[in-house]
Amino acid sequence: MDNNEMSRVCAVINTDNLKLNLEIMHDCLSDDCRGMIGVIKTDAYGHGAVELGKILEEIPYVKGYATATAEEAILLRRANLKKPILILGYVFPYAYEELIREDVRIAVFKEDMLIKIDEAAQNAGKSAHVHVKVDTGMGRIGVNCDEDGFKFIKSIENYEHIKIEGIFSHFARADEVDKSKAKDQLERFKSLIDKCEKAGIYFPVKHIANSAAILEFSEAHLDLVRAGITLYGLSPSDEVSAPLHGLKPLMELKSHIVYIKEVKKGSAISYGGTYVADSDRRIATIPVGYGDGYPRSLSNKGYVLIHGYRAPICGRVCMDQMMVDVTDIPDVKEYDEVTLMGKDGDEFISAEFLGDMSGRFNYELVCDIGRRVPRKYVKT
Repeated sequence: MDNNEMSRVCAVINTDNLKLNLEIMHDCLSDDCRGMIGVIKTDAYGHGAVELGKILEEIPYVKGYATATAEEAILLRRANLKKPILILGYVFPYAYEELIREDVRIAVFKEDMLIKIDEAAQNAGKSAHVHVKVDTGMGRIGVNCDEDGFKFIKSIENYEHIKIEGIFSHFARADEVDKSKAKDQLERFKSLIDKCEKAGIYFPVKHIANSAAILEFSEAHLDLVRAGITLYGLSPSDEVSAPLHGLKPLMELKSHIVYIKEVKKGSAISYGGTYVADSDRRIATIPVGYGDGYPRSLSNKGYVLIHGYRAPICGRVCMDQMMVDVTDIPDVKEYDEVTLMGKDGDEFISAEFLGDMSGRFNYELVCDIGRRVPRKYVKT
């Protein structure tokens, strides 16, 4: 065992798998699609936005990045990432001028945004490039595909310092086998675009396809696609499986045993005494807990991997530690490696499995692995 800051717990990120996943998705793209937007919001779904962004910067068909917040976008610029950045969510006005100076694209869908963006662009001395957000069926931010939506888009030409670079929407149900609802959304989106183009309003970049649509709905690829969860080798849903398409997860979560003790039959383990040994057992302490993003809901039902064997969690997962039963694992000793997520021997714990078992899901699970967990970037 190495004796360093990664000994307690470490998220191991395989960058070769990132490149593999990109190639698989690139092979799925329709002939007219120009490339991908890498969705690296929420610190690249917990994988490290700056570190992975530097890899994406070198991939020609990755045309830019998407974040959720102004702060995420500025962080990428501070890391010297040069490609276009689009903020997918609502941006508060305080950030407009800095974003325009940094050549970050803002999603627009309200008149008051246009007024303030135009003022900020004038102050910055440069044009603001925006993407119109359209709600085709999610029921959240975005103009509707109706006359009001058209009028909003047409009104943008009244603002001297705003340039329309793109228009986009987001699927609510592309991650289902039945794509009929996604097709309905796509048709609404195309209908609004057609109406705008007949009025002389053109969009250099049109995008609606998310991860599930990249893999299984090529009609929606348009000019660009947005690669999110599949960048990281994780499944968009139970119905759209990443492994079936050859994608591989980037992240494994590793730790080490720090203590082993013999406990007698009838001994209680952890808070509340919810686990009581039914015989004499060997119990190992792992220095990881829900403070690191490991789900407390796996108390008394999850397991970790040691020497390729399953070690069941005993009692409640604590903030910083958990206890597991190693009685039946041969030759186990203190400082042996523990796999909380990933592969060990013939056994594999996926983010999807942990999500299902904990009553959460894979997106949430990897995003919740906190910054006190160091990331280690490796190649296969």
